[in-house]
Amino acid sequence: MNDLVAKAAIDRRIAEIITPVVEDMGFEVVRIRLMTGKESILQVMAQSPDGTIEVDDCGKISTAISAVMDVEDPILDAYNLEVSSPGIDRPLTRLKDFAQWEGFEAKIETDELIDGRRRFKGQLAGVEGDEVLITISEGTIGLKFEWLSDAKLVLTDELIRDVLRGRKDAGQIDETQFDEIETIIDGEEKT
Repeated sequence: MNDLVAKAAIDRRIAEIITPVVEDMGFEVVRIRLMTGKESILQVMAQSPDGTIEVDDCGKISTAISAVMDVEDPILDAYNLEVSSPGIDRPLTRLKDFAQWEGFEAKIETDELIDGRRRFKGQLAGVEGDEVLITISEGTIGLKFEWLSDAKLVLTDELIRDVLRGRKDAGQIDETQFDEIETIIDGEEKT
């Protein structure tokens, strides 16, 4: 089965090492990528089960991951560790992500051609068994999760509003802040 959380073999090995640590802290791993180049960066995206994460939580996760990575040492070269939230236009890496974000716009790519194409952009329509449902111009189609190579939410005003509403409901922002941001979004829509 395709694993969008950790694609490459080294990412999967790192996931085996750090996922139990992150889960023991009460968080979920959303994505792991070791990006190499001039400098190597180990990028870990995490969140709490309700989809939120605070900066302090990222720091605590980083400290815990650093400790276990120092012991296991799966990366040969020097690297920088980057722990972050998945963001608003987040990657969709687990089947449950597609159900959770039903109704929002997403971009999905497949490994192989499906009816002559690899890229699909449309509104998520949930999941059915092991298939991700997406409504595109031709109608609603099902893509087997194992066919996917990449998927992420598209940043839209509706998505921003929904995420902000969730933060307001969770007490992370107050009514005034929510109203100010919504006014900015509404102003951008009119231009």
